[in-house]
Amino acid sequence: MFTVEPFHTAVSLRNGHLQTMCSHYLRPTAGVSFRRVRLDTPDGDFLDLDFAEVHGRGWAQLGHDAPLILVLHGLEGNAQRGYACELYRQLAQHGMRAVGLNYRSCSGEMNRTWRMYHAGATADVDFVFHWLDSQYPTVPKGLVGFSLGGNMALKYLGERERDGGANLRVGVAISPPFDMNRGTVVLERGLGWFYGQGFVRSLQAKMAAKREIIARERPDLDVERILQVRTLPEFDDVATAPMYGFQHGRDYYAQCGSGRFLGGIERPTLIIRALDDPVIHWADVPHEALAHNKWLTAVLPRFGGHVGFLEGNLLFGGYSFWAERQAARFLAYHLR
Repeated sequence: MFTVEPFHTAVSLRNGHLQTMCSHYLRPTAGVSFRRVRLDTPDGDFLDLDFAEVHGRGWAQLGHDAPLILVLHGLEGNAQRGYACELYRQLAQHGMRAVGLNYRSCSGEMNRTWRMYHAGATADVDFVFHWLDSQYPTVPKGLVGFSLGGNMALKYLGERERDGGANLRVGVAISPPFDMNRGTVVLERGLGWFYGQGFVRSLQAKMAAKREIIARERPDLDVERILQVRTLPEFDDVATAPMYGFQHGRDYYAQCGSGRFLGGIERPTLIIRALDDPVIHWADVPHEALAHNKWLTAVLPRFGGHVGFLEGNLLFGGYSFWAERQAARFLAYHLR
């Protein structure tokens, strides 16, 4: 039976904001290189995949039968972020290969169409997973998501119409939202507003870059209004919802929040969420749903921040990243 290692952090890091910010800046990206593969999508767009080559434990060394993990990054992130690189290193240590999916508009090159991505955009995940399955048909596979990617991973695992096939054996979600209507309120007040501002500015820059495409392909969207919003919920109300066919932001959150899909998950799935997460409301955790599904292993440390989980002591060195290590151990337990 798999057992999660206890999370130990310094007393000075028992703060959600410190965990979030320190981990963001301290996670190294060295030691990993990438081989990019571009997939053309049926709607005339593309998705960029980053095949992670961990130095000393690359794909050639790991072997053609090594398990394969698809990794989903967070909001306005990419497949080469520090948390992804840390996971790639941990996976390689356990004999597993990894591929990071860059969502539309997130790979460093703007995609071709008006469409980008959102927390429930699992059609692209399904497209990529089945492409991987066609290329590596006999290899067992897993799925890991961080933050918004964690929401996407849980939604995908719980959707009946997109079950990933027999080769998708196991999943992990780190710092996922469950109830997005409740969770995004945090990004409108206090220090949460500063996190939200970074997301909004990045998304608005993409909308501005797509102005001509949107005017041609989606004239119903009011780009000028989108560029004037101040918070992420406002952006989702005037941009995300109409772009992808939701009635409004609240409808988008209700339909795409991962909490409603937990009951449909029938593969071993590890969920890690800190109760002091400063980006997501602590009260959105569906304790009953987590407890009633035998396939779910939910770990809810009191501390850890958002995609943080920095373990050890900064003053004396020797710190490590607990969540990525537990994810790799869980995947290895079920795939090896």
